[in-house]
Amino acid sequence: MQLSVITVIISTYNQPEWLQKVLLGYESQSINNFEMIIADDGSGEDTKKVISEFSKTTKLRIEHIWHEDKGFRKTEILNKAIPLANSDYLLFTDGDCIPRKDFIEKHLQLRKPGWFLSGGYFKLPKDISKQISKEDIESQRCFDANWLKEQGLASSFKLNKLTSKGFKERFLNFMTPTKATWDGMNVSGWKKDVLLVNGFDERMQYGGEDREIGERLFNLGIKAKQIRYSAICLHLYHERGYVQPEMITRNNAIRKVTKKDNVIRTPFGIEKD
Repeated sequence: MQLSVITVIISTYNQPEWLQKVLLGYESQSINNFEMIIADDGSGEDTKKVISEFSKTTKLRIEHIWHEDKGFRKTEILNKAIPLANSDYLLFTDGDCIPRKDFIEKHLQLRKPGWFLSGGYFKLPKDISKQISKEDIESQRCFDANWLKEQGLASSFKLNKLTSKGFKERFLNFMTPTKATWDGMNVSGWKKDVLLVNGFDERMQYGGEDREIGERLFNLGIKAKQIRYSAICLHLYHERGYVQPEMITRNNAIRKVTKKDNVIRTPFGIEKD
């Protein structure tokens, strides 16, 4: 078996309609020497069926790992996925983010030791998210700004994420005012670096759990590069139903300690200290 040059880790929870579109996006990638691990935080049978049906026809390497639904445990299932990766470079994304055909290619082209890459996403409203078909994904029509506007999407500067190429793409990456952070919807880094910080802190709940691992990578000396106009995915609509005030309070307290004490390795990660 040919060794994968990159492992795509896709987190999901009970979004089978969206996951089906996302998997089609990976079927349409410009390269195929990659593996996928679907990190499933306790989805029901509909999600398992989508993955099973996709696996019957695809030539891509795909592994589905699952644990019982006991509330938000995304960090735990991601920590189970990371050691299973058969490549030395990892790309993290979500099961509601359709990748453009050059998504993986861009992450591979721009990777370099000592860095992680923070990609971009374009959020879609619910009606357009549901409207996108298999043909729209295979033809990449759903990434065409004019087509999206024909479907009712309002014009905005953010559409540059879908239209920028060459010099404009590089210039906007450089000029982006937002700090490059570890954003679980579109981020890639070296497996050895993720293992050095011991993966995700499993105490973290929804809201900042991905930023926290990024902060520990910074403490390790890893730098971040913004590529939000290069590596693009379409973020399908979802409600922010997970967010609870007590979760944010707990997460902020953990992140405060991470920054103040310059924490690199969490004792609540892949390996339990």
